[in-house]
Amino acid sequence: MQSVQEAQIPGKLRRRALKPALSDAFTTVRLAAPQSLHDRLTSELRDMIVEGAYARGHRLVEADLCRKFGVSRTPLREALKVLAGEGLIDLQPNRGASVTGLSPSETIELFAVVAELEALAASLTCKRISPHDLARLELLHREMLTRRAEEDLHEYFTLNEQIHNAIVALSGNGVLAATHQRLLVRARRTRFQALHVSGRWDASIAEHEALMEALRHRKPAAAQRIWRQHVSATGQLASQAQLMRTGSGGAKGA
Repeated sequence: MQSVQEAQIPGKLRRRALKPALSDAFTTVRLAAPQSLHDRLTSELRDMIVEGAYARGHRLVEADLCRKFGVSRTPLREALKVLAGEGLIDLQPNRGASVTGLSPSETIELFAVVAELEALAASLTCKRISPHDLARLELLHREMLTRRAEEDLHEYFTLNEQIHNAIVALSGNGVLAATHQRLLVRARRTRFQALHVSGRWDASIAEHEALMEALRHRKPAAAQRIWRQHVSATGQLASQAQLMRTGSGGAKGA
């Protein structure tokens, strides 16, 4: 049975499964590295922005957030600086922080690049993945399926993201991984939003299973094609959802 830790931030306690350390290529929560108040606050705010609790353009009022989370301004401001560095919020002198976001056209452009990077990573990983790392990827995949069955969207998304990151890390290409990491912070919110499009959650599961089949049978061309289509579909669906929310093809989406 997995142990569970609570993110001890008043107002929004969240249960997080503590996964076993699998490999340096797999991003997991580790028992040996307890989070500081600053880290937990940053993580909670990041999750709230990514998962749509705050819309694009929403102004983050420091006094309100301090009351909500029961913290002083110092750790809050440090958390906001981190999120600004990740591109999730915009910090302006004398105006405070506001949530950023991509327009529909920016979403398409971003995911066109991310899809090519992850497709190349899938091909490279398929050629070089060890049985040891493949088995650990299978564990993440099965756990993700369990979260889908439980309709636990937050933990499903966390595991989904770990799989995407592992595929990139296991490619063995440092330049690819570094470039992907820089773009990923801008893509996380869009990836989460795409799961709300009707039918996308189950379609994503099917695409992940198709990739696993390609990896199991060492078919790099198939892995590259499947993963390109998978990531591209996320961008297309998110862009369409943004356009529907704005009601105008020329307006900027959330």
